Amino acid sequence: MNASERGRRCLDSSSAAETEALGAQIAARLRSGDLVVVSGDVGAGKTTLIRGACRALGVVGPITSPTFTIGQRYEGGRLPISHLDLYRLSSIDPEDPALLDDYLDPAGVTFVEWPAVGERRLGIPAVEVRLEHAGGERRHVEFDR
Repeated sequence: MNASERGRRCLDSSSAAETEALGAQIAARLRSGDLVVVSGDVGAGKTTLIRGACRALGVVGPITSPTFTIGQRYEGGRLPISHLDLYRLSSIDPEDPALLDDYLDPAGVTFVEWPAVGERRLGIPAVEVRLEHAGGERRHVEFDR
């Protein structure tokens, strides 16, 4: 299904709080097994958006980028959540084949920052998000649902 069939939305955010609120809007429609891929330059607000989604799903602990650990799991909310950051990987192929499988939980939701490197192994996303710097604290956010 292409973006026009799924429904593309384009919004602007003027603060981290607004970006988190957009994440919460996205989370409201998520179900078990959903994959959300989040793209954008360094500092564009990917983790901020995911933090808002995780809060809306009931996670109360710290939500940080797993850049150096590749993945984190969050429990205690409405659904189990996996949060992957593939930025440091140039390829998934030389890695352990089960690297992503451990996080792609059909009972939960998976968020993936920098998804391009894992595109062939991730499956079809329920939501695709793209964030862009728009000057200062402003961000342009596009997402397909």
